[in-house]
Amino acid sequence: MNNKDTQPDIDGSKSSQNLLMSFRSFWFEWRTLFIILTVMILFRSAIADWNQVPTGSMKPTILEGDRVVVNKLAYDLKVPFTTWRLAEWGDPTRGEIVTFYSPADEKLLIKRVIGVPGDVVKMRNNQLYINEEPATYSRLNIDIVNQLDYHQRNTHAFFSEKYQNIEYSVMLRPSPPNDFNSFGPIEIPEDMYMMLGDNRDNSRDSRRIGLVARERITGRAHTVAFSVDYEAYYFPRLDRFLRPLN
Repeated sequence: MNNKDTQPDIDGSKSSQNLLMSFRSFWFEWRTLFIILTVMILFRSAIADWNQVPTGSMKPTILEGDRVVVNKLAYDLKVPFTTWRLAEWGDPTRGEIVTFYSPADEKLLIKRVIGVPGDVVKMRNNQLYINEEPATYSRLNIDIVNQLDYHQRNTHAFFSEKYQNIEYSVMLRPSPPNDFNSFGPIEIPEDMYMMLGDNRDNSRDSRRIGLVARERITGRAHTVAFSVDYEAYYFPRLDRFLRPLN
């Protein structure tokens, strides 16, 4: 009989014990950091998050370089990292700024809710109508306009758009009627929403990607946490810190 076949694997046993002891040592040393990171990831996925805005589709309300706070419990509770709803207590309302996954390419977008289920929405040369009632337009506060660069200030028109008791800022470039500044009427079906960017001539919104299903909406944006200026070496825009969105 070969003694090698019967003697215990002492070296293998010691190796396993050493590996287990190393793992325990690593866990006791780093467990606090691991738990904190796990809680943070779950928190950002299911409760609240801050999103960087890389484009100007929501100007003049949101600028490139803004970091906006998104309340992911505004409407429902989802399983982390999914769109599966565990509980639901509300729906987006007209005028709110929300984040959602685009039905066209699954990218996370941020836009304003313009049409809710049951609404009939149309636009005629940038004049918005909801349920046959026209929005009204007035001059926008010059302080809001002055946040934009010289070129944009001189090539766009700026208005405060108001429908019933909802009012927000928009910018547009005067032009002849086309498929983007004139559309509809469109009746919004159940569980669907129409999204538009405040920068009406530079926004990939429902005019391009279609209506957005309720289940795709991930939260409500309500505050600019902080902001940096991409054109000025990422210098902080202190006047935009903790600015509420409307």
